[in-house]
Amino acid sequence: MPGTASCTLHPARAPFMSTDVLIAGAGPAGAVAALVLARAGVRVTLLDRARFPRDKLCGDTINPGALSILCRLGLEHVTDGGLAVRGMLVSGDGVRVTGAYDEGQCGIAISRRILDERLVAAAAAAGARVEEGVLVQRPITDVHAGAVFGLELLSDCGNVERRTAAVTIAADGRTSRVAKMTSLARTSARPRRWAVGAIFEGVAGLTKFGEMHVRGDRYVGIAPLPGGYANTCVVTADRDALRDPDLLIRSLRRERDMAVRFAGARMVSAVTVLGPLAIETRAAGMPGLLLAGDAAGFIDPMTGDGLRFAFRGGELAAIETLRALEQGWNGAHVRLLSARRREFGAKWRFNRSLRALASSPAAVRAAGLFAAVSPAALRHVIRYAGDAGLA
Repeated sequence: MPGTASCTLHPARAPFMSTDVLIAGAGPAGAVAALVLARAGVRVTLLDRARFPRDKLCGDTINPGALSILCRLGLEHVTDGGLAVRGMLVSGDGVRVTGAYDEGQCGIAISRRILDERLVAAAAAAGARVEEGVLVQRPITDVHAGAVFGLELLSDCGNVERRTAAVTIAADGRTSRVAKMTSLARTSARPRRWAVGAIFEGVAGLTKFGEMHVRGDRYVGIAPLPGGYANTCVVTADRDALRDPDLLIRSLRRERDMAVRFAGARMVSAVTVLGPLAIETRAAGMPGLLLAGDAAGFIDPMTGDGLRFAFRGGELAAIETLRALEQGWNGAHVRLLSARRREFGAKWRFNRSLRALASSPAAVRAAGLFAAVSPAALRHVIRYAGDAGLA
């Protein structure tokens, strides 16, 4: 990929700081943060243990609100070849409701393998230095000052290096080493859910609508992808069920309608398990360090808004980084936390309510009765879940 480095880690380029900003994790949040900073003229290095393209378990859908962020950043091209998604189909307890986005609005279904590679390439084109195949071992901290001033890295060639920076951004996902080693993140006691997913081809009845089917102790998500493929996953809070190697297939065969749709389908990827889907953080960083993306907190994004949180969260981290570089730290991590709460607080509360509803059979039945009487209300919920009002 243009702009990326080989497995050799390069020495410091400045007497005291290797670079202005180090970003651990080149997923959507890290790539967006790197792009914004590079466009502002900041020396920024984007690091990831993977080499792109790489596969990633995700809903593979960019909702209208997330798509509007990409458009504002001039990144429309990263969705080229994607499949337009017109809304969501939700079913549960005998009720089936389709909620379309407003006229002129849509989401985009595209695999994370393609999307993430394009976002990293866009960051490199903007001037960010991208280094792949680099594992972040730990943050470099000053225990007396209680601050982070860089990262210790291990390349896939086995080279170890301590790299310093004025600001470090941890965007290294829900299992973030940086966030956990600084005691900023931990696995939440509840809710605890696991996702088991794979890509299928030949699924019958796919439309331009994403699907969520709530079924008692689990829900099944189906996202149509370009080329006639479908990203299919089951999300459950039943940890014992994960011992079943055929959990995904069995879940798809539990009821007749879904079994018929998958009767002629073929799994074309390995089954991936992700979880627990709950990481909580006590802050958005500490002196010298800011968090972005799932490293800043992650709870089962069943409404499909995970990528909006990633894009906008990366942008917010970049904004506070620019301010810190210009004016000094002065509580940048505190300001970032406030900004994230203003930006995402209402949606976080909305998502918690939906998760609580989906985990209660009685609540699902009550919601089903309500939806049968007032399907327009559920359609409004679907539009809000898709961040259509932000597009």
